[in-house]
Amino acid sequence: MPMTTATIRMDSELKAQLQTLMSELGLDMSTFFIMSAKQAVREQGIPFKITMDVPNAETLKAIHDAENGIGLSKGFISVEELTEELNADD
Repeated sequence: MPMTTATIRMDSELKAQLQTLMSELGLDMSTFFIMSAKQAVREQGIPFKITMDVPNAETLKAIHDAENGIGLSKGFISVEELTEELNADD
């Protein structure tokens, strides 16, 4: 099948960010755009999400808190021990 050229205009900062991300994913920008175009045509829409699976701010805070023991309850060996602890506040 004959190849053609497509020109895309985008913000230079966005281009740099996309190049970095594609490199981290093992792709180049041409491969990314061809892959996206084929999938869009196949699905007649944009049904996919390709990410580095980076946690959002809320998840990062939860990870930090858990690693530092913030907001965690103590562990219990038995249901009786848990019940005693719950009733101790009465």
